[in-house]
Amino acid sequence: MISRIDLRGDALPEGPALRDLLPRADFDVSAALEKVRPICEAVHHRGDAALIDFAEKFDGVRLKQVRVPAEALTRALEELDPAVRAALEESIRRARLVHREQRRTTHTTQVVPGGSVTEKWVPVDRVGLYAPGGRSVYPSSVVMNVVPAQEAGVESIALASPAQAEFGGLPHPTILAACALLGVGEVYAAGGATAVAMFAHGTESCPPANMVTGPGNIWVAAAKRYFTGRIGIDAEAGPTEIAILADDTADPVHVASDLISQAEHDPLAAAVLVTDSVELADAVEKELEPQVAATKHIEDRIVPALKGRQSAIVLVDGVDEGLRVVDAYGAEHLEIQTADASAVADRVRNAGAVFIGPWAPVSLGDYAAGSNHVLPTGGCACHSSGLSVQSFLRGIHIVDYTKDALAEVAHHVVTLAEAEDLPAHGAAVKARFGWKVPTSK
Repeated sequence: MISRIDLRGDALPEGPALRDLLPRADFDVSAALEKVRPICEAVHHRGDAALIDFAEKFDGVRLKQVRVPAEALTRALEELDPAVRAALEESIRRARLVHREQRRTTHTTQVVPGGSVTEKWVPVDRVGLYAPGGRSVYPSSVVMNVVPAQEAGVESIALASPAQAEFGGLPHPTILAACALLGVGEVYAAGGATAVAMFAHGTESCPPANMVTGPGNIWVAAAKRYFTGRIGIDAEAGPTEIAILADDTADPVHVASDLISQAEHDPLAAAVLVTDSVELADAVEKELEPQVAATKHIEDRIVPALKGRQSAIVLVDGVDEGLRVVDAYGAEHLEIQTADASAVADRVRNAGAVFIGPWAPVSLGDYAAGSNHVLPTGGCACHSSGLSVQSFLRGIHIVDYTKDALAEVAHHVVTLAEAEDLPAHGAAVKARFGWKVPTSK
């Protein structure tokens, strides 16, 4: 059901050579880019009419309007299963605890007497958040997007999720209920690239946003790339990933269940076990069979994901070598199920989120750990972070120098300007002190 890659015996290669040995899903955003281009342009030129046409084409429902009426949000919350409401409320509470601690404060550095630089943090004015609604419904993604934006102080927050024919063209009612719980009243029935285009260009019903965040399929990723430079984005999220670094102390039942938990997202989902124990590898393979057979989404998601080129059991000589492999892989979610797991986890450099020991499965992080589950995929954890309050903030430097403070450093400014063959830069300083400023001949 899952392939093996044996990296034992020989010295592991470095850098890209090691990454090339590891499993990864095919996810060609560049190819998808050309397909979303006409969609994005149609939304630009035709606004809500294009959104309505695309909802009929892609979602099978003809909308009367794109914006969700306020009464639909209220009704969705009133009709929400009490147990689901309680779970969402606890998820929101924990997420707020974590994200509130991420807030930045204004700080002033006195560089010299009379000269200071202040860094203040300003939230973006308006964000468009995306909650997927294809194979599954993700109210948890509403929580993970909205909470950090709210804690950052973003004043205008809108959310889009695909229209659902089953619910009369509205997004899934659990999505709507989560928005109501969070106080987000601006919600749109728009999916995939059309939602990103709506936020980027704006339409008759939806003002443009400064930034778009949220997970999605390849069409969402391609649309984000298309609008790079026009709007800010969190990341071009690819298929979900789990990597588990485990030794012979790990429970194969736990390991197998955690691999399956991510495989059920999508046939391109990646499930990777890195271990120095052949016995554990054998036990996990044996355990996968009955667990997969007992769950849902077997043929359309789980089996293709586990059998795909993006999933594998990787055998290594030891935990040290395993650490090198998982750092090269840069997983969205990384579980450490080894002896002294905390110490091993402390050595990890590249991961979207790290889950320590047998009692911190990825599922906990998806819903109720307090951490954020919008995380870098495709190896991007080596240079990018998950969604946070910082994602919605801009640092602005405020430079405040007196005449004496500028005079003290003026000669250095002039020297560096002339070294870069930018004499007008230096002249701008000289002019303030009546120094001789060269004129054109």
